Amino acid sequence: MLTSHAKTLPAKPSRTTLAVLAESSLFRLLVVTLALLVLMGSLNGSRFLSYRNFASMCFQFPELGVFSLAIMVSLITGGIDLSIISIANLAGLAAGLVLAHSSANSTRILPAILLALVVSILCGLLNGWLIGYLRITPILATLGTMQLLMGIAFALTKGHAVAGYPDAFQTLGNGTLFHVPVPLVLFLLCALALQILLSRTTLGIRLCMMGTNPTAAVFAGLHVPRLQVKTYVLSALLAGIAGLIVIARTNSAKADYGTSYLLQAVLVAILAGVDPRGGFGTVWGILLAVLSLQFLSSGLNLLQFHEFAGPYINNFTKEFTWGALLLLVMALHRRIGRRR
Repeated sequence: MLTSHAKTLPAKPSRTTLAVLAESSLFRLLVVTLALLVLMGSLNGSRFLSYRNFASMCFQFPELGVFSLAIMVSLITGGIDLSIISIANLAGLAAGLVLAHSSANSTRILPAILLALVVSILCGLLNGWLIGYLRITPILATLGTMQLLMGIAFALTKGHAVAGYPDAFQTLGNGTLFHVPVPLVLFLLCALALQILLSRTTLGIRLCMMGTNPTAAVFAGLHVPRLQVKTYVLSALLAGIAGLIVIARTNSAKADYGTSYLLQAVLVAILAGVDPRGGFGTVWGILLAVLSLQFLSSGLNLLQFHEFAGPYINNFTKEFTWGALLLLVMALHRRIGRRR
């Protein structure tokens, strides 16, 4: 009579909730953001954690946040839009030329805003046509339109600023709504709308599919050129909204405002876990990434007034720490990705 001597294999240990969270890029970014908040609060004391400082930050980071959303849209589809700052400046100048020297006339505000958005959409259509139908590489197409649009803006203004807007319009950049800064409200509305579009609509799913595998998207019956046009129109529209916030905050428009925002927006998107090859990105990641950079920037600015650290803190220090933070987060993503 045969007897079975089969060994019972030990059960595979179940993964803990903490282990699952540790593999989440969003959770790691949340930890980094909270760590920066605690670190800057401990270095700067009550000045950093004061209501005044947080209110100031809520007026500062929304415009970078909207620019970062615009970059994320193009990165998700496997491209990139280098022209967002030029689009924002041209749209802002279009609105500024309508509003200039009309500080007592509020009837021009709505036409000016609509004109800025129309200009943004036209710029997005140009980018989308170049990339989708002429098959020009996104980085080259948007680099060309960046220079083209900047040249148009300089030709319109001869390099001068266009200033003098109604007080009601300046509320977009400096006002509050129920004690909440209006720029923050606009950023959150843009983020919510983009989150719904990417996660709850067919268009959002198709954009992510196109970024994940463009060849498979073609065989799946997707009209890739048309989707690329929609992508860059959406990116340009977000850039135009950011441009309106900028000119309302500064009460002026110029052809070369905010040039440093481009690299900062790309930095935020990569920190947020957006895949540069396309297919993945979250609005929540953008929110955490822009907050972490704002905490770092504000904390370093306050350290300039510190008795001992002040002489060693400057703009170069800020850029160094931004780069170090980016490399740290990317190294964490890479290490955990290999382990998985």
